[in-house]
Amino acid sequence: MGFTIGGIRELRSGRRGRSSDCTAVAEFTGLWGWDVAPGARAASGACSCGRTTCDAPGAHPLHFAPPVPAGATLDQVSEAWAEHPGASIMLPVGRSFDVIEVAESAGRHALVRLERMGLPLGPVIATPEGRAHFLVAPGAAAELPELLYRMGWDDPSALDLRGLGPGAHITAPPSDRGGLGPVRWLRSPALDSATRPPAARLLLGTLAYVAHRSRA
Repeated sequence: MGFTIGGIRELRSGRRGRSSDCTAVAEFTGLWGWDVAPGARAASGACSCGRTTCDAPGAHPLHFAPPVPAGATLDQVSEAWAEHPGASIMLPVGRSFDVIEVAESAGRHALVRLERMGLPLGPVIATPEGRAHFLVAPGAAAELPELLYRMGWDDPSALDLRGLGPGAHITAPPSDRGGLGPVRWLRSPALDSATRPPAARLLLGTLAYVAHRSRA
């Protein structure tokens, strides 16, 4: 990815002279090695994509905006974002990570349990819709039904738990999602967890158990 400690300091100090969106995107591309897509925003139910029939207002990438690739510098990000001022920050799923999504309340309880158990954890995002996104190693979404079956869970939908894989996008902090409010970190990225997210099987047992208890 080509980042250095000096590069980290440069990105942090860049917050003084660049928009918070640009510096956040540059951290995602330059430090964590993630692609980023400029996304739509919503106000009063209307989506900035301009489509009156939009079925996900403020919660999808702009179809006319090319993604900013992993490795892009702060200057490159600033140039790209200037073409789409006000865009939300969206992360494509299935490349650097997949996502396990659960209810936020269940996710918070599971996060405490997992941290106490000393299990490896990646970044975790909370959405204004009340969902928690656990970033895990790519391939998890395809493996999820089989993994849950092996653990004794026959129906993932009954757990209010699902996997997001290739083709999906999630909104990243500090962006607003769907006009409902900002997305925020429950567990912020770090060099080890963001660049090498954990295998889903290490977290899934606890996530499924807590999700089941929460629904019960």
